[in-house]
Amino acid sequence: MTTYDSISWIHTFKANGRKTDLARMAWLLEALGRPQDKFPAIHVVGTNGKGSVTAYLQHILSTSGYQVGTFTSPFIVSFHDRICLNGQPISDQDLAQCVSVIRPVLTKMSLETNWDRPTEFELVTLMMFYYFANLRPVDIAIIEAGIGGKTDATNVFHALAVVCPSISFDHQERLGYTLADIAQQKAGVIKAKEPVIIGQLEQEASQVFQQVTQKSGSHLYQLGKDFLLNPSGKTFSFQHDNLTLTKLRLKLLGRHQTANACLAIMTAQLLTKTFPNISPKSIQRGIEATTWPGRSELIRPNLLLDGAHNPDSIAKLKCLLQEEFPNRHIHILFAGLKRKPLADLLAQLEPFDISVTTFDFPEANPLDNYPNKYHRVNDFAKWLQVSLTSEDLFVVTGSLYFISEVRQFCLSKESLFKTSPITN
Repeated sequence: MTTYDSISWIHTFKANGRKTDLARMAWLLEALGRPQDKFPAIHVVGTNGKGSVTAYLQHILSTSGYQVGTFTSPFIVSFHDRICLNGQPISDQDLAQCVSVIRPVLTKMSLETNWDRPTEFELVTLMMFYYFANLRPVDIAIIEAGIGGKTDATNVFHALAVVCPSISFDHQERLGYTLADIAQQKAGVIKAKEPVIIGQLEQEASQVFQQVTQKSGSHLYQLGKDFLLNPSGKTFSFQHDNLTLTKLRLKLLGRHQTANACLAIMTAQLLTKTFPNISPKSIQRGIEATTWPGRSELIRPNLLLDGAHNPDSIAKLKCLLQEEFPNRHIHILFAGLKRKPLADLLAQLEPFDISVTTFDFPEANPLDNYPNKYHRVNDFAKWLQVSLTSEDLFVVTGSLYFISEVRQFCLSKESLFKTSPITN
C-alpha cells in the first residue's frame, strides 16, 4: 500500500457527525494487545497551549537521552506530523505497517460487534498507540488530547501526569457554555493518584480541577501557587522547592509561552524519579531549544505565523504583538472556520491593519461571509509577497489548517521566506 493509499483510507473514517465511543476504543485496543499499557505517557489537555507544552516536554526528555513519542493535532506540515518520535514524523513505511495491522482488526469488529466504524481521530489514536508500543518502542510518550478529554479517544490510559495549560471558550457546542463545564470535560481524563499540573486558570475552572484531584487522590500543582514563574526582561526564572532555574530564554515568543514552559519544567521535575537522566541542565537546554511550527513562529524577521483561533489565543497574540513589536506597523491576515465567532475574534485585532481571506478547506469561512469593513484578499501568496519589500510586520493567523497551508507555501519558497532555516 502506498502512502497515498494509506492516508486516503484513513480519511474515509472522517467523523461526519459520528462521535468517539470509548467502549469501542477499549474493544479495539484489546484486540491490538492493549498497546496503551506498554509504555508510560503524559496526558496533555486544555484549550490552548497543548502543542507548546508537548513540544517543551519532548525537547526536555529527548535532550535527557530518552526515546520520546508525541501525538498532536492538527498537523501543520504533513499528516505524518501527528505521530512523531524525537520530533521526527512517522515514516511512510511505518504508517503503512500500522494500517496493515489495524485494518483486519476493524474488519473483525464489523463482523463480531454492532459498533459503527471508528472516527478518523480514533483510528489515528489507535495507530499511535500501536506504533509507540510495537514498531518504535518509546521510553515515554506525550499524548495531546483532541477535543475535550472525558470522552476523547485518548482517554484510555493511566498517565504519569496530566497537564492542563489553559481553559477557555472553544468547541462550546460539545464541551459546554461555561468555563466550569469545559473544565469538567478536560479534567475528565484524571484517574486515581495521577499528579496534575495546571496553569493559572480562571477561578471557576481551577475549582473544578481542585475538586476532581481531591476526589481522585491526585496531587495538584498550580502555576503561581505551587511553582513560580518570575519574568525578568527577555528572560525568566522557574522556582519549585529546591529547583531554581534562572535566565531562561525561549525561541517561542509571547508571555504565555513562558507559562507553558514552566508547566513543562514542573512536569519534568516530577518525572525525575522515573527518568533519572533529567537534570536542571537538560531541562534548560531542552526548553531553550524548543520550536513549534505555526505557533509564534517567525518565518522571516517581519513574517510571523500564529494559529490563534479562539478568543483566548487571539488575546494572547494581541498581547504578544503589542509587547514584542511596540513600534512596528502591523498587518494581519486572518482566515478562520465557519463555526468560530469570527466577528468577535477580528474585533480584538482592530488595533492592527486587518485583511481577511479564505482557504481550501470544507469548513473554511467563505470570503464573502466576512464583515465588509475588512479588506479581502483573494490570494494569500500576493499578500505575503508584499512582506518581502517592507519593514512592517506581517502576521498570518486564524485556523491552524490555514496556518498549515501558508507554512507549506513558505517552505516551498524557502529561499524567500526564511530567517534561519525553516524546520519541518
